[in-house]
Amino acid sequence: MAKSQPKYLTGDVAAINDFLDRFDTFLLDCDGVIWSGDQVLPNVRETLAFLREKGKKIIFVTNNSTKSRSQYLTKFTRLDIPASVDEIFGSAYSSAIYISRILRLPPPKNKVFVVGESGIEQELLAEGIPFIGGTDPSFRRDMTPADWAGIADGSLLDPDVGIVLAGLDMHINYLKWSHALHYLHRGAVFLATNTDATFPSHGSLFPGAGSIGMSPLAYMSGRQPVALGKPSQAMLDAVEGRFQLDRARTCMVGDRLNTDIQFGVEGRLGGTLLVLTGVCKRGDWEKEDAPAVPGWVAEGLGDLLAAKTETGE
Repeated sequence: MAKSQPKYLTGDVAAINDFLDRFDTFLLDCDGVIWSGDQVLPNVRETLAFLREKGKKIIFVTNNSTKSRSQYLTKFTRLDIPASVDEIFGSAYSSAIYISRILRLPPPKNKVFVVGESGIEQELLAEGIPFIGGTDPSFRRDMTPADWAGIADGSLLDPDVGIVLAGLDMHINYLKWSHALHYLHRGAVFLATNTDATFPSHGSLFPGAGSIGMSPLAYMSGRQPVALGKPSQAMLDAVEGRFQLDRARTCMVGDRLNTDIQFGVEGRLGGTLLVLTGVCKRGDWEKEDAPAVPGWVAEGLGDLLAAKTETGE
């Protein structure tokens, strides 16, 4: 049976207006939708302003765990994109909320071993969650003979670690993997900020959290983590609870079929829009192994601005 085909919006003002009228809330991915690296994608600033003028609620939902919400706000400000901390929902924040308000391990076994960057650490600190690893310089070095022995016999392991949280770690090394593996072998809960194989930046693709943190540990340990980024419905439930959105009037906008679009489809949102400025390209949804088919497709988020230009708003 042939797959359903998305509606193509670029250059079709009537279709864009119909699309915009269907939704009150837009969940927007960032990397590959709003920007690529430090370059804002064409007409994005103007399009976000246009959506706000029309009374649309904007929520930035990103899988990138390297930044906290406050760090993301700094980037938005630097790129001259108006936003507030309350509009940002990242996988680092989603993970911290899950640990503190859902998992709720009793102390002292609630300490987290972090495979990741400062974004995770800041969100854990904000929730009062103890952690080790992460950006600690003592974990950013080569293994020593003492490390091999101390990790093997447990003398170098923190007995209070009850969780391993794996995200995108730009300084991953054998020492971190060894600690994480032994904590998992000792029964620590295994969480992942997200399972993205890659992330788009500077017009290209780079290794993502799934490739760097989650997949190697899953392969080593024989365990699969609870994933807390898109397409995890735990993340969507948290977004819905936080913002009290109406799913039927909400659209997910992203550049990946297996995260953004699958997130919206499985969450029974009112619609999904795939933009072709990031990972996925035209026709990817027609492949046999495509995880989801978007409702709409546009070359870029900025193409929605055609509705304003046509009406003279």
